Amino acid sequence: MAELFETTVLNGMVLRNRFVHSATNEGLANHADGCANDRLVRLQERVAEGEIGLLIPGNAYISAQGKARPGQIGVHGSDTIPGLARMADVVHRHGARVALQLHHAGVNMYVPPESGYALGPSDMNLTGVPCRAMTQEDIEQTVTDFAAAAVRARTAGFDAVQLHGAHSYLISQFLSPYFNKRADKYGGSLENRARFALEVLRAVRAAVGPGFPVLIKINSEDFLQGGFSLDEFVPFSRMLECGGIDAIEVSGGSHFSDPRYFCSRPVGTVPAGQEIYFKEAAELYKRSIKVPLMLVGGVRSLEIAEHVVQSGLADYVSLCRPLIREPHLVRRWHEGDTRPSTCTSCNLCFGPVRSGEGLVCVPLAMECQKGKL
Repeated sequence: MAELFETTVLNGMVLRNRFVHSATNEGLANHADGCANDRLVRLQERVAEGEIGLLIPGNAYISAQGKARPGQIGVHGSDTIPGLARMADVVHRHGARVALQLHHAGVNMYVPPESGYALGPSDMNLTGVPCRAMTQEDIEQTVTDFAAAAVRARTAGFDAVQLHGAHSYLISQFLSPYFNKRADKYGGSLENRARFALEVLRAVRAAVGPGFPVLIKINSEDFLQGGFSLDEFVPFSRMLECGGIDAIEVSGGSHFSDPRYFCSRPVGTVPAGQEIYFKEAAELYKRSIKVPLMLVGGVRSLEIAEHVVQSGLADYVSLCRPLIREPHLVRRWHEGDTRPSTCTSCNLCFGPVRSGEGLVCVPLAMECQKGKL
């Protein structure tokens, strides 16, 4: 029986436990160039101090055209490497491993690019920034950008990379019929819609070599009418397995979905007994896919985390909002304080990111200001 606090290995990467810090945009990098700064490095250090096994910082944009928000981490040029190296070093000093999440916003862009338009699988305008359908040349350049970003992450000392293929960002958009209306080899059937993701995977693998872990985060489903569906989740996962992916993190939903079905479901929207958001998808996955599975969404107690691993529902437990509230949560549990996370899923932590101030647990900050802590 698998245990939460046992050592595991992913393609040579040794992890001290089965807890994963699931990526979210911290909004703390330098606004001008995306470089990591002292605030961002310290945030990662606090989570690493908390005995996380694998730390995945917020999505790092691979090109200026793919940037989503001010304050997002960049891995689009060599100037970003020193700051990323500081981040990797501080995580390692506290015994954790670290993977950089590689990201392109596609249509889901909030920062108007210099060109005046976003790039995505099809022509559309869903965010106020016009999106132009990518040409074959655009696709090839973006695949190259992913591979180059992976090499920069490896050069900076990261232990792995994770492709962001979820939440209505570019890889997810190509997979989803809701966004992908193409009539060429990248549109139509699942095999065609998956082509871009698999090209990115092959290019990244070729760039970093066989002994460097390459992970991916994907949707179980989009929760959008006409979007990527649960029926397609396992077949696509099988394609990734055949392509040599080292681990898959399953999430769900998009920025255009009903918030009740997104990965960051707000307080009051999760019925009792349904704490594990993507349980059905994980069960389907485990019946036929051998690649290690990371499951995010809804885990707020050690009891639930143990159930996920010991029952074989997933191989790793991913946490996001609980670690925003309590960076040392995993250590607390490991030391015997098994009270559930104090995170209430209020989602107030995302407000400061959107306003450009950076990620913070707002209720906790307010308590500190009032002198309660």
